Amino acid sequence: MNKTIQRALAPALTLTCLPASAQTIDAADTAWMLTATALVLFMTIPGLSLFYAGLVRVKNVLSVLMQCFALTCLMSLLWFAAGYTLAFGSDGVEQGPFIGDLGNLFFAGIGMDSVNGTIPATLFAIFQMTFAIITPALIVGGFAERMRFSAMLLFCAVWMLVVYAPVCHWVWGGGWLGAMGLQDFAGGTVVHITAAVAALVAALVMGPRRGFGSVAMPPHNLTLTVAGAGMLWVGWFGFNAGSAVAANNSAAMAMLVTHLSAAGGSLAWMAMEWIRHGKPSVLGIVTGMVAGLGTITPASGSVGPAAAVVIGLCAGVVCYFATNWLKNRLRIDDSLDVFPVHGVGGILGTLLAGIFCSTSLGAFSGNGFSDGIDSIGGQLWVQFIGVIATFAYSAVVSWVILKVVDAMIGLRVDADEETQGLDLVLHDERGYDL
Repeated sequence: MNKTIQRALAPALTLTCLPASAQTIDAADTAWMLTATALVLFMTIPGLSLFYAGLVRVKNVLSVLMQCFALTCLMSLLWFAAGYTLAFGSDGVEQGPFIGDLGNLFFAGIGMDSVNGTIPATLFAIFQMTFAIITPALIVGGFAERMRFSAMLLFCAVWMLVVYAPVCHWVWGGGWLGAMGLQDFAGGTVVHITAAVAALVAALVMGPRRGFGSVAMPPHNLTLTVAGAGMLWVGWFGFNAGSAVAANNSAAMAMLVTHLSAAGGSLAWMAMEWIRHGKPSVLGIVTGMVAGLGTITPASGSVGPAAAVVIGLCAGVVCYFATNWLKNRLRIDDSLDVFPVHGVGGILGTLLAGIFCSTSLGAFSGNGFSDGIDSIGGQLWVQFIGVIATFAYSAVVSWVILKVVDAMIGLRVDADEETQGLDLVLHDERGYDL
């Protein structure tokens, strides 16, 4: 990556916990990162929780809310115990290409006097924690309405430690993909591809919901979904702009391109429905928004406004067709369209970052190639390697975890329990008492 980007992203890509005397905490950077951290947590609870809850049937609304809430708690403690050090390693230790060292187990060495760049190391740790929270929560959409609560907890706990943390290290913690020059500003590979591939594998391993393809399964409450979508849009500013790890030009540009891509994705998806089906749907426009946000995520630190609009428009169209192809042609019951929206969007955005980061595209120019790369083809090749490596690793390891969990405690509720609904079967409660 070029020197300007390297200086801007250095705090996000490497962990440097030094005494306060060696580095100076910047009040503006710290204030912004405190805000960004809250915004990313806001994406999961309540944003993603309500978005998913409105999309399932009425008998399963509480189960989805419970899964997102419980994962927030469980991932927080696992990140504290081991996830953080596996992803970023510890101060003063040269990190290997694949996994971090264990020097920061239970946040050892991260205290009041520790500084990461211009912010407290504690703040960097909790900001990254919110990413580790939302990534497993995204997977919930792939197996919604049919996985046991205990199986969900066990699968996501292992998955975060053996899939998310290593890939995070590869890209942001000093690992091999970051060293190659992969441009993934806020998580196209680390978050969206890993989670979406795991969701797809879970949908394949578990099989479709009872009645899939023959019984209508419309969202039970689109009002909840739209409310959650609005929270996701706002929270995503913390996700992308916060990845600058500073209150600077990079954060401002990331916020601008994030908003433009979301708008483009929303209108593109809406237009596709309007043209093909005669009416634009509320579900379509909010799903297009998520596609636009997911697709700009890896490119949000690499591209300018004009490119962001193109990326958003492409996301709305490509993810629309991917969703229809997966459900209607392949007959895969990815319940809440995690893979065609987040996975396809993450792949598309990671690849387009390798094109639009070029400084020779006029109004569509970005911030430049990574160090040692001097052409679109060279950068695109690195982006492609990042996509393939992340896809393959998440697919294989997720499949293994699912099979082990199934053998231990069983993945899926039985047919009668699925028909009755997870709210009553697993939690003995109803979402609505009317």
